[in-house]
Amino acid sequence: MPTLDRTIIIAGAAGQGLVTVGELLSKILTRAGYEIFATQHYMSRIRGGHNSFRLRISDLPRYASADNYDILFAFDQDATTLHSDMLHEGGTIILSDKLDAVHKQCVRIPFDKLSSNPRYENIVALGVLCSLLGLERALPEQLLSERFASKGEEIVQENIAVLTSAYEWSVAHSDKCSQLPKMYAHPERILVNGNNSIALGAMAAGVKFCAFYPMTPGSSVAQTLINHSEEMGVVVEQVEDEIAAINMALGASYAGAASLVPTSGGGFALMTEAISLAGVMEQPVVIVLAQRPGPATGLPTRTEQGDLLFSMFGGHGEFPRIVLAPSTIEECFEMGHRAVSFAERYQTPVILLTDQFLADALQSLETYDLHSLGQVHRPDYSDTEPASYQRYALTPDGISPRRIPGIGKTTVLADSHAHNERGNITEDKALRNSMVKKMLLKESSIRKDVIPPRYYGNSKPDKLLICWGSSEGAVREAAESRIEHGENVAVLCFSQVYPLDVTQFIHYLENAKERVCIEGNAFGQFAWLLKGLTCIPIEKNISRYDGRPLTAGYIVHKMYEE
Repeated sequence: MPTLDRTIIIAGAAGQGLVTVGELLSKILTRAGYEIFATQHYMSRIRGGHNSFRLRISDLPRYASADNYDILFAFDQDATTLHSDMLHEGGTIILSDKLDAVHKQCVRIPFDKLSSNPRYENIVALGVLCSLLGLERALPEQLLSERFASKGEEIVQENIAVLTSAYEWSVAHSDKCSQLPKMYAHPERILVNGNNSIALGAMAAGVKFCAFYPMTPGSSVAQTLINHSEEMGVVVEQVEDEIAAINMALGASYAGAASLVPTSGGGFALMTEAISLAGVMEQPVVIVLAQRPGPATGLPTRTEQGDLLFSMFGGHGEFPRIVLAPSTIEECFEMGHRAVSFAERYQTPVILLTDQFLADALQSLETYDLHSLGQVHRPDYSDTEPASYQRYALTPDGISPRRIPGIGKTTVLADSHAHNERGNITEDKALRNSMVKKMLLKESSIRKDVIPPRYYGNSKPDKLLICWGSSEGAVREAAESRIEHGENVAVLCFSQVYPLDVTQFIHYLENAKERVCIEGNAFGQFAWLLKGLTCIPIEKNISRYDGRPLTAGYIVHKMYEE
């Protein structure tokens, strides 16, 4: 169990620099050796409204937000009103001396005295927080030097001067906040969010093309690819709409480039016809579906797990597909790689389900181990016997040889119609049956490669908590808290949600006295899926659909709610 578990919430209006403070502090703490898990809560506006950055600090990895906080840094009065009731006993509120103190333990900062330029208020905030937490000043100084190096030495020194003033002022207030225990510094560790991690995993698998239309919370996958496009040889195209995006990706895939399209629910809705096109063409493509609450525009900057069934069944006609749902930021990297690998191997659409919570969450990690990743299947670049090549040849596993047009004399046909083995349009009923059976064979091949769910706990639990995707961290934390109280609780978590191999997990369901499915949607979509596949009842559903992420406290409360 962790001996350190401290949470800071930095809150205020959009445009006040609170995300800058949160991200800088997260990087500093990561380099200092702490385990960091941070989440962002923001409204759909450029300025105003109310946003928050929630930073959890521990000596062991954490995978979910805490329910309560130790420090509230309030950039405006609304922040004190909205969040002060979530402070732990003995917690501290840090705020401007121009705001009203609403708590017995307040640190009121004279921003005007510490910096004559309002532009540096976030550096004052960073300095005060670092000082009160007991972090050596050299850590933020080094980070500021790196961050502002491109703006010149004068700007660097101005920032460091403000930071120094904030540190010196904070000394007199050190009794208001307990310092963090020292950790061994790890300057080589990285701080990434879920979307960064997905993009990095996809690049490690050889993604070479991305087309997208910006849509929160999926856009930063494309932005990460853009940031590394030159060094990694990735072409990224921002297009006029989601229909163009996925059709361009299919064209690039046909030409031999492993392709990826990031979007959210509304964009995925526009893509469904082209997903069916990928199915009949047997063309590999990865779609990153970053979920947010719907229907329609819904809550565009909040989180939900409401598109599970849509991802499985969106598109007309029957064809194989794979749906993955990473549960942690580290697993986002693995699943980003695996999504490309599955798409290329099985020549089919792969949908990678994430959500705003996981997409924007930040975590400190060791650098990724590229050697642990499997080989990615590549197309056949040969040109032997071009006249006899059949793009849709009938094979025992349903997977046909895929060649690339333009290499030698081989003709590679692709069409949206039903076709024969060569790819020519046909309405022959025998050939139609053969091609459908080919797809069924491919589905069977995919099922042999299904990622098994993870199981934690006693083999015969009183309560089995079932979850998928990003809810795992909160669910496991809830289970651990009940185990500490002597309860017999286990967890079953899925990172592949379609197709499923029932033989991998049905015994876990059968051995539990009570099964509880926990997910971020109102209908209990995964519970519905499991009941349909296994005919085993799910006695209780715990759902959250207010746009906020699941937490351990929320889950425990709902577990015992009548």
